[in-house]
This record gives sequence, structure tokens and C-alpha cells, in this order.
Amino acid sequence: MQEWCQLRLKTGWCRPRACEIVYCSNNHCVKTNFFGCFCFVKENQRCEGKLSRMFLNSGDGARHSVLGDGSKLLTHYYDDARTMYEVFQRGLHISENEPCLGSRKPNQPYEWLSYKEVSNRAEWLGSGLLHQGCRASTDQFIGVFAQNRPEWIISELACYTYSMVVVPLYDTLGHGAIRYIINTADISTVICDKPEKARLLLVHVERRETPGLKSVVLMDPVDSELVERGRKCSVHIQSMCELEECGKQNRRPPFPPKPEDLSIVCFTSGTTGNPKGAMLTHGNVVADFSGFLKVTESQWSPTSEDVHISYLPLAHMFERMVQSVVYCHGGRIGFFQGDIRLLSDDMKILRPTIFPVVPRLLNRMYDKIFSQADTPIKRWILEFASRRKEAEVRRGVIRNNSIWDRLLFNKVQASLGGRVRMIVTGAAPASPTVLGFLRAALGCQVYEGYGQTECTAGCTFTTPGDWTSGHVGAPLPCNFIKLVDVEDMNYFASKGEGEICVKGPNVFKGYLKDKVKTSEALDDSGWLYTGDIGKWLPNGTLKIIDRKKHIFKLAQGEYIAPEKIENIYIRSEPVSQIYVHGDSLQAFLVGIVVPDAEVMPGWAKKKGFEGSFAELCNNLEFKKAIMADMVRLGKESGLHSFEQVKAIHIHKEMFTVQNELLTPTLKAKRPELREFFKEQIEELYATVSV
Repeated sequence: MQEWCQLRLKTGWCRPRACEIVYCSNNHCVKTNFFGCFCFVKENQRCEGKLSRMFLNSGDGARHSVLGDGSKLLTHYYDDARTMYEVFQRGLHISENEPCLGSRKPNQPYEWLSYKEVSNRAEWLGSGLLHQGCRASTDQFIGVFAQNRPEWIISELACYTYSMVVVPLYDTLGHGAIRYIINTADISTVICDKPEKARLLLVHVERRETPGLKSVVLMDPVDSELVERGRKCSVHIQSMCELEECGKQNRRPPFPPKPEDLSIVCFTSGTTGNPKGAMLTHGNVVADFSGFLKVTESQWSPTSEDVHISYLPLAHMFERMVQSVVYCHGGRIGFFQGDIRLLSDDMKILRPTIFPVVPRLLNRMYDKIFSQADTPIKRWILEFASRRKEAEVRRGVIRNNSIWDRLLFNKVQASLGGRVRMIVTGAAPASPTVLGFLRAALGCQVYEGYGQTECTAGCTFTTPGDWTSGHVGAPLPCNFIKLVDVEDMNYFASKGEGEICVKGPNVFKGYLKDKVKTSEALDDSGWLYTGDIGKWLPNGTLKIIDRKKHIFKLAQGEYIAPEKIENIYIRSEPVSQIYVHGDSLQAFLVGIVVPDAEVMPGWAKKKGFEGSFAELCNNLEFKKAIMADMVRLGKESGLHSFEQVKAIHIHKEMFTVQNELLTPTLKAKRPELREFFKEQIEELYATVSV
């Protein structure tokens, strides 16, 4: 294929079998109908939809997007934006010094820093870091330990301006993990937001756990007590304003990075052991968001008028990718107040046009809308209206001015500020029912993606025009995807199932100082083995169907290792067997417990319960006592609250090889257990509210 040029020949309603040209080469066109089906036809030839697909095959079974230059993967979208430093400089030029970063205090309007102010402060901060001993080098790692706020981005840009590397730290990692990251990355300087976090860092220094930490820079004001405490353990404590003033007086010329230079080391929390530091280059990040731009360009183009609401953690790549797209085009980023409960208020004031979400938030929106339909008539009208609008969406008509919007959905749209034109969801699978309804109710484009930190953020994405649900889209133009056999789980690539592997310029360079984990994730040819099991659907989209190591995410994105939890709960005296179940569409865990027929009666008597084994298994209060004992063990073993089960079902019969719930080596057959207890699991989720 020759170089592509973009054409848009018609919009609006689609006649049967008619198509819209999206991309055209010298001899072939890629056309798409409003059901998202792609087909190759010669120029000026009518597409009959016989060859519908959203991908191209390469010789090794890998697939890649049709929206690219043959087998050549996309590395950048703009020639003048190949590093994250250049990305911001492009936005600075386009915006003509319009507002860039905004924040607000309670009951106040947003206050904005212009692009030039952000650029100047980044240079001052970076110069201050260099003046105090940091190096303009890709082996200089700077920790950032803060909630989303303008200073986070300024700190990041300061590092990029002088080729330094950002290492995000975040609370949910735990104290031990923060200590591990500081030592592994040889971090001597951490920029944090609040004095409480500075004190936490000093505790590690005082215990001689992080001897390399020499400087803490505070975004908030610094008090003399904290400065003195730092001085006693040889840690320089100063405010960000002080350091910027120092840099202003000792300004250094920018020393920009190259695309192949490291930009960020993003430590993933994982589920067991120490976190792993995924090393991502500037080229990785640029390639990934360029793939997003390429896929969406036929239906949506970001402009300097776009406004993004920032509330998802900047320590994760999903949020950072969306922000990069916004300031690459000179748009605005408004930060929430720091309290998720006030997000709706922030959105009404900010009126964003781009809204990244996680499925749990979508679920809450869905539940809230239906909870307000508190009579059978109201619910019937809501369901009828949603069906009518969902039918429009399936035909490719996305609007917010229909009669149903005026009568019902305008209040929902107003709760998000009334201007949202794109919603992007990731981090965990979204419910097809919820996604379909909200595409109709919100009257804007809703995209779903799949990926992980190791491929920067995303590797598949919804194709514009394909507004179906139950999958995570087609490959991005910046990467190949293939499925490989997982024989012990009966998944075979020949059947269109297997472990998802990703290769391309968005795939990371490995884990920091961990060759063993790197070799487990990356093969010699550069393929990233995700550990997720996928299935190709007929139209070329990918569906996530399993996890190779039985690690999964809950709806809000936390990783869960069920075997680890089961190994803790099995220590409960009355418990003989336990199966912990989680669903990526649910926010909590449930469990199936098989009591020990010999031990349980005695334990029950000590707890004040009487009755036979069968009677005890049916006793609701006794079930609560077993669960309380399990949760107690979980707390003692350091489980997070989201790792604890919220409900259990008591099953009287043992899991055995004979009933096909255990392998011959007596390991749990998780897919079979999930299917066997399907009704009980559904009942547990239906009866518990969190």
C-alpha cells in the first residue's frame, strides 16, 4: 500500500450497503459502514461488505490495524512531536498561550496557568534541580509522590526539559513498596504534595532504609519543624516555590531528550512480591497516543478548545496518555479538588469535553440513573427511550438533541457539564449493558480500550463506527497482536484463542534492574506476553476471556491474586476448602466455602452454635461467623479491603477430582468452579451492596 490520504465523502444516515470512505491510497480504499465493518475495494468501487474486517494478517499470524501504512507500524502522528518534551512544545505553539492547567478550591471557579507560565515554571524547576546537583541525563531519576494537580505536570515537564526520568510513587503501593522503589531507582530527590508524605519519606531515612534520599521538594508550604527534622537526618526539605526561584536565578538552557531515551519508570503494583518498574521511552508514549489519534481521526479530532477533567491517578499510564493528547493540541486540563465525592461539582464548573473513566464509575452512573426511575412507569419509559437511542447508535447516529434527550437524558448530560464529546474507558472490562446504555444516554462517542503499563497504556481500541460492546476493539496502528497457544488451559491460536502478545514501538524496554522478570515478559523477538487470554471475534475485534495466571482486575482496576487470598483463608479452623471469585464487572470478591465436617462442629460449639453439620451449613448467623474469622485472618495477613470477600456461600460437598472441580494434582480448576457455582455467585452479587 502507498501512503494514505484522508477523505470524508459523506456523513449522516447510511443507506443499506452504502459506505463512507475513510482512507484512500493510489489504488485501494478502506471503507467502513456505520456498523464498523471495514472492507477493501478499488477506488470508486462500491463496497458490498463481503470482506469485512478491522485488521490485516501478517505471515506469523499476527494482526495489525487496517489504519496504517501496510505492515509499517505507526511511531508518531506529528513530525514535530516525537518526544514528550516536543509534545508540550507543540501545544505551547498551537495554544498561543491560552490556559493550560487549572485547579479550584471549594466553591470557587477554576484558576488557570497559561501554557507559557507552565513552560517557564518547568524550566525554572528543572534548572533548580540541576543547580542543586541533579544531572541532565536519562540515568537521573526523580520521584513524584503526589495526587493529581498542576504541579505534578510541571514536575514531569521539568524532568523532560532536561532529559531526566520521572518515577511516580503512590499511596496504595504501601510503605514497603515505596522504600523498594526509592532504593531500586536510586532516587535522591522526591517531589511530593503534602507534608504528611514528606514525613513518611523521612521515617524511611531515619530508619536508614533509604540512605540515598537526600532531597524532598514540597508543593505545599513547608513548616520549620519539617525542615529541622529533615536536617537532622541529612535530607534537604524545601518548597517547590523556593526551588523554582533558585532555578529562575540560575536558568539553564533546555537539554531535550531523544525518542529512544527513557521518559518514565512506572512501577506496577502487581499482586505479590515487590513492584516491577516498567521502563518506557519517549517513543513508547508518543507511539501509543499516536495510535489513538490515528484510529479516532475519522470521527473525532482534538482541538485547542478541548477540556479534560483529571482525576484518575497520574501515577498510571491511562490518565497520562489522555492528558498528553490534550496538551499536544493546546487544550486545557482541569484538576479535580482531590475528593472524588466532589467530582460531579468539579465537572459542572469545568464543563469538560473529554472524560476518561473506569468501569466502576460507569456502573455508578448507570445505577444512579435507574434508581431515579422509582416507579414501573418511569422505568418503562427509561428503558423504551434507551432502546430507541441505542438503535440509533447501532446505525452510527450519535447525538444529544433527540426528543429522548430533551425529555430524559439532558439531565444526565448536564451532570457531566453538558459538553462531553468523548468518553474513554479502560483499566478493566466494561459491562456491555452499561456501555450500550450510556452510549445512548450521554449522546457522545464512548470508546473502550485494552492494554497494560508494559505496552504504555493501550494496544487495542474501539474502531469508530463499531459501537457494539463485549469486546475491547481492534489492534492499534502502533502494534501487532497475536494469540499463542496455552495448552494446559485448552486455548489454541488455531481456534482464535490464546495468550495475547503485543509487539511494536509502544512496548516497553523491560523492568528496571530485573532481567528475570523482563525475560518472562519479553521474548527475544520483542513480543510482550500479557498473561491475558483473548479470543478473536469474527469482525476482527478482541475479547478478553481469561487470565493465564488467574490474576484479574476488579471493576475499579485493582489486581487480585485469588490463590494468595485462598491460602490465607484456608487457615480458618472451620474451613476445609475455599474458592475466591472475582469478576471484572464487579467491585468486590465473593467466596465458596466448604466446611471441615470433622472440625466445624467443635468450633461452632465454642462460638455458641448448636446443630448438625447440615443445620450449621444452613445457619445464616453461623455463616457470618465463618466469614468474620476469614476476614480476621485476612487483616492479620495484610490483605487490602478490596482483597477481602464481602459474602460467602456454604457448600456441603468437597471439591474433588471425581466431580471435576480439582485437577489430578489436586489444584482448583477455576473455570469449572466458576461455572459450577454460577447461580450461587450471581445470587451473592445480587444480594450484597458495597
